[in-house]
Amino acid sequence: MTRALGLDLGTKTIGLALSDELHLTAQGHSTLQRTSMKKDLDALGAVCREHDVTQLVLGLPLNMDGSEGPRAVATRKFGEAAATTLALPVDYCDERLTTVSAERVLLEADLSREKRRRVVDQVAATIILQAWLDARRPAPQG
Repeated sequence: MTRALGLDLGTKTIGLALSDELHLTAQGHSTLQRTSMKKDLDALGAVCREHDVTQLVLGLPLNMDGSEGPRAVATRKFGEAAATTLALPVDYCDERLTTVSAERVLLEADLSREKRRRVVDQVAATIILQAWLDARRPAPQG
């Protein structure tokens, strides 16, 4: 069985989340510190090999009106590099407000500011991946 890897791509970190093998649920995995494109892709490649990842899902930071700004362009550039380097398909998922949602979840969990700062990116990646998984689930019959 294979998994999908969700990414919340930031300028300093990349939040990671993995799907289960049935592609039903997303769980937070880790947060990578960004260094260089090559090292970032090497680290992602190691995670992909370790967990039998066959699909990458990047959060696409659209503007509130749905247009693509500089962050979305940078995300697509990273996605293209990941697809080429890791030989994996890349899909994008609208990530508007995912960091806000992640912060809200962490505040409701009453986590300290330091703990929230450490996990917010992987929680955002989990929200992105879960939205992508849910969008692909067949509609119930009946």
